[in-house]
Amino acid sequence: MKAEYTQGNIAQKLLMTAVAMLASTLAMSGYNMADTFFVGQIGGEEPLAAMGYTFPVVMLICCIFHGFGGGCMTTMAQALGRGDMDEASRIVTTGMQILLIISIALATIGILSADFIFGLMGAKGNTLVLVKSYMNVWFMGCLTCSLALECNKILIAAGKPRISSFMNMLGMIINVMLDPLMIFGGETCLKHTLAHTPEALHCIVRPVMSLFLFLEPNGIRGAAIATVISQCVSAVSLVFILYHLRLLRFQKLPWDTFFKMGRLIMTYGIPAMLSMLLFPIGNSITTWATSHFGDVAVAGVAAANRLENIAFVLPMSFGIPLMPFIAQNYGAKLYSRVRFCFKFAVSFAFITLNTAALILFFWGKHIIVYFTPEPAVQEVMVHYMRIVPFGFALIEIMRFSGFALVGCGYPIRDTILKCIRVCGIMIPMYFLTQYFHWYEGIFYSRLTTDLLGGAICFAVACAMIHKLPKQDGVDAVR
Repeated sequence: MKAEYTQGNIAQKLLMTAVAMLASTLAMSGYNMADTFFVGQIGGEEPLAAMGYTFPVVMLICCIFHGFGGGCMTTMAQALGRGDMDEASRIVTTGMQILLIISIALATIGILSADFIFGLMGAKGNTLVLVKSYMNVWFMGCLTCSLALECNKILIAAGKPRISSFMNMLGMIINVMLDPLMIFGGETCLKHTLAHTPEALHCIVRPVMSLFLFLEPNGIRGAAIATVISQCVSAVSLVFILYHLRLLRFQKLPWDTFFKMGRLIMTYGIPAMLSMLLFPIGNSITTWATSHFGDVAVAGVAAANRLENIAFVLPMSFGIPLMPFIAQNYGAKLYSRVRFCFKFAVSFAFITLNTAALILFFWGKHIIVYFTPEPAVQEVMVHYMRIVPFGFALIEIMRFSGFALVGCGYPIRDTILKCIRVCGIMIPMYFLTQYFHWYEGIFYSRLTTDLLGGAICFAVACAMIHKLPKQDGVDAVR
């Protein structure tokens, strides 16, 4: 297999890959949206409340999987850049074996400590029962979740983003189709479908839906079953795709090779895990600071965050292949491509997100009405949209700078910079906001954190890029 990212026009290839990953980005959001929507149809507050308790734990475990996958992605991409296909396959094989161990350990810990963990979070009574019914199934499917995430990262690092995006979309579609069947049962779904289908189509719908009459209603537990089945289909398919591409070997590696590859992966994987965990920590700190100004402030900031996520869809899709792109070219000693790639990525983030900031500043008050009908919440969102978006570009530039540092072999430096952002800037700023009881200070604190944190990361990444050899290596891939 050739290193796909070391050849061709850089800007064109990055943009084409970003477009390919756009569907994948939307699909990843689709999993949670589908579960939340169908669980919300069960009725009562308890099922949705139970889903709310599951999100932090699911996010925490997925951060671990994403971080470990980032370690495999970077080291494999560097190996492909060097033209060392054997080492790339050893890295992938070792990564899968370690992932199996991590998944089993996390699933065991999660099932055994569910009462303690979710009780500590405040779940109790019937809500705790519902949380456990969902999470016990999800924990049992921990391996399918980890494999699906890992395999997709490896495909992106190997220059196969379209396959990765297609498999993510397939998994999401299966999940959406299975959710109502598993939550409400086959008989209820048949009645609902017939009631909302033209009578002329009943002769087609009835026999098809009758195939699922054996399915019993499982409530919130059904949402977890649907998720695990869809991820299982994706994971098994992806494993065989990687085997076909000769990136995965169905064999036990010698112990010395296993430990050597494991140390290499963890050199990148552990800092990546810590970096990933800082994002939910940062969100928790923001929620804590906002909560001092009442429920309306919390609701307004939460709604604004949902709107904010839309602005980041395209830049996030662009950023998914950025680290393996840089890692492959760094491994191939194509330093001029590394420099151009970083410069182009930063320019893309600056233009797209500052454009989004201007749109939200001038037209935000007309957009937010679609997110909440409450005037008090809308007022909070208007304040948010007139201040916070002007730091969006620096958030993404910080992320892209981190990708450059990791891709060029400085994962610990990236983690330290993210710690500085959260612990050295964000937390002190929010404490100042609380001390002066300054409501708008929440927004200015976020803006200051994003601007300073992004500027520091960008400066460090630029210094690292500047130190790369001015000429490409003599053994570079041509």
